[in-house]
Formats: sequence, structure tokens, C-alpha cells
Amino acid sequence: MNRLVVLGAGESGLGAALLAKREGYVVFVSDGGTIAPARKAQLQAAAIEFEEGKHDEERILATDLIIKSPGIPTTVPVVQQAMQQGIAVVDELEFASRYSKGKVIAITGTNGKTTTTLLTYHLLKEAGWDVGLAGNVGKSWAAQLLEGDHAWWVLEISSFQIDGLVSMAPHIALLTNITPDHLDRYNYQMDRYIDSKMAVFKNMAAGDFAILNLEDPFSRQALTVRLFKQRTLVFLCSKNPSKEDFAMGNPSYFR
Repeated sequence: MNRLVVLGAGESGLGAALLAKREGYVVFVSDGGTIAPARKAQLQAAAIEFEEGKHDEERILATDLIIKSPGIPTTVPVVQQAMQQGIAVVDELEFASRYSKGKVIAITGTNGKTTTTLLTYHLLKEAGWDVGLAGNVGKSWAAQLLEGDHAWWVLEISSFQIDGLVSMAPHIALLTNITPDHLDRYNYQMDRYIDSKMAVFKNMAAGDFAILNLEDPFSRQALTVRLFKQRTLVFLCSKNPSKEDFAMGNPSYFR
């Protein structure tokens, strides 16, 4: 039987642990801090072993897969050891995607991603679509999959969550903008932060859609140096596209 460790018993960690248990994994939850009483009760009700206030490295490193909370840096010693030993370390969204048949609309960006995610979800739901809301907003995707799947999922995804993706491929991915933020997680290198944001597009196929903000300097820079195999749309908020704009990979435009 496959063994799985969840690092962090927050919203995403609890959801991942419960979904993994349903899918037949032997699950162990490890939280370096204090686990909320309500979450402890849910773990106990599901017969999931857990620890708090420490990380039992020997037990953690004896697993087949680790689902890491986005708030835990990869520089944490036990995570570094796991990666060096070839143990896969993924995000809750990556794990949940393996148990959903729905198409994903992934929305990321330094600013505006929550508003854009909520508005997208609202519009689709009001239009009668079978759609769910998850990611960095609301209830965890994994926890919701315990209740049922949707034809579409609108996911707000932070750079930390993107870093934990392996195979999840959105059908539509939108990058609102990129501005310097969380650089302590990226060794204070802006290029690494940009690469993290742009990685939301990495698994997409030719029939998928990438949407970028052409007025954002870092997104614009990425369009000049990256080849997008998916269909690319860019948007402008305050000007009409110039000849230079149209020369950038021949994407489609909307305002």
C-alpha cells in the first residue's frame, strides 16, 4: 500500500490527507506547529495518524509521496532531504488534480488574482455552468472532491502552489501581472520569481489558452523570450495595440 505524508495540517493539508485516505493511502500528517482542535478531530475521525510541534524525519522520509503546505519553504531540512532522496514533493492542487475530471481555469499573478478568480467563478456559476471554486481561496480542492467533482474548476494559484505542480495542466491559465513579491522564497532573484509564475503554463497543450497582461512589463518580457505552444491571448486595459504589440508572437488581443 502506498504511503503518503502531509506536511502542514492547514486547510489544504487536511483536505489532502482526507482525500488520500479515501484513495487508499497510508497517511501520516506532520505539522511543526499546533494543529487546530477541529482539524485534529477530523483526522482522528478518519483514523489518520498525526503529530504536531515537530517533524519526525525518520517517518517522513520513509514515505512514497509528500504533499507540502504552500507555506513551508523547500529549504526546510526535512524537505531538502526528501528531495535529495528522490521522494516526490507536491502541492495539494497537484494531488487533487489526479482525482478530478474537470477542466481547470488557473488564475495567478502578484496582484488581482483573488478578485479575478472570484469574478470568474461568479460569472460562470450565474451562467449555469457546473463549476467549483478552490485553490488559494475558500475550501481546499481536495476536500471538495470528497463531496463531488465539477465539470470546471476555477483555481486561484499562488507562486508557492505553482512550485509544487508536476503534471496539472489547466485548460485556461491567466496571469494578471508580476511585481516583486515573496522574493525571500526565491533567493531575492526576480528572474526566479518570474519563472515560478510562468510555470503555470508549462503543462498546457496546443488546444489550451494562455492569457497574459501585455501592459505588465515582466509578462511582456516573458512573451519575447518564451515559446507558448498553447493558444495565447493578451489583454490591454488602457491603449490600443501597436504594430510592435502585434509583432509579439502573433497572439490574439482583447480589451
